[in-house]
Amino acid sequence: MNDKHLICLDLDGTLLTDEKTISPYTKHVLERLREEGHEVMISTGRPYRASEIYYNELALDSPIVNFNGAFIHHPKDDDFKGVHTPLDLSIARAIFEQLEDLNIQNIIAEVKDHVYFHYHDEYLFQGFTMGNPVVKNGNLNLILQEGPTSILIQAEDEHVPAIREHLSHVYAEQVEHRRWGAPYPVIEIVKKGINKAVGIQYVSEKLGINQKNIIAFGDEDNDFEMIEYAGTGVAMANAIQELKMRADKVTLSNNEDGIGVFLADYFNLEGRA
Repeated sequence: MNDKHLICLDLDGTLLTDEKTISPYTKHVLERLREEGHEVMISTGRPYRASEIYYNELALDSPIVNFNGAFIHHPKDDDFKGVHTPLDLSIARAIFEQLEDLNIQNIIAEVKDHVYFHYHDEYLFQGFTMGNPVVKNGNLNLILQEGPTSILIQAEDEHVPAIREHLSHVYAEQVEHRRWGAPYPVIEIVKKGINKAVGIQYVSEKLGINQKNIIAFGDEDNDFEMIEYAGTGVAMANAIQELKMRADKVTLSNNEDGIGVFLADYFNLEGRA
């Protein structure tokens, strides 16, 4: 297959095993495809500081989509025109003010690689400070002085539906919100219209790669748009059912080399020296 392809990889539950590692086989397949001239990129809800370790492990030299499309950049090319699309500060502050009314336990605001905790929480602190970001604690309405890249809301499961209903009703024209799963079950909020598909479209156009030659892998609801936009959208076996219904193909799970097996077959790697 001679046409240059763009291969877009979600991290958690997709490229990464449950132990948060990249399997040797999948890594080998991705290296082969890069050697043959295809582009491999990461498209994740994580900030860059929490995905850099995998970017470097794969020795990538491509743009990356972080914060589900709110931050698109190229870590190794200063000439690449990055895009940062934060939430409006006024909207963020309005959400912060409803902390108690909505039974919210905690809110974390992230501005690229700066992290702001409304309340210090050691468990969340350990999870969201990967990569040694600048961290501040306190009333977010006082310490946050610019629009956040994303907001993360922590709440008990029983209160999550009401919080999401409120966000959809009051801020339908301003924000997008998605639910994360384990190990950090939170509601993530980004600016309206932002998703991974926006990111991979921007990158593919910059790289001159046709939409039909985009292959994307995912497992959760923040992958919906990316899977639908890609020429070939692939859901992992461990993906939620709604994603599998939107995908063109379903591969093996993240613990079974789902990405490597699919790509080796798609590009007929096993049949070539």
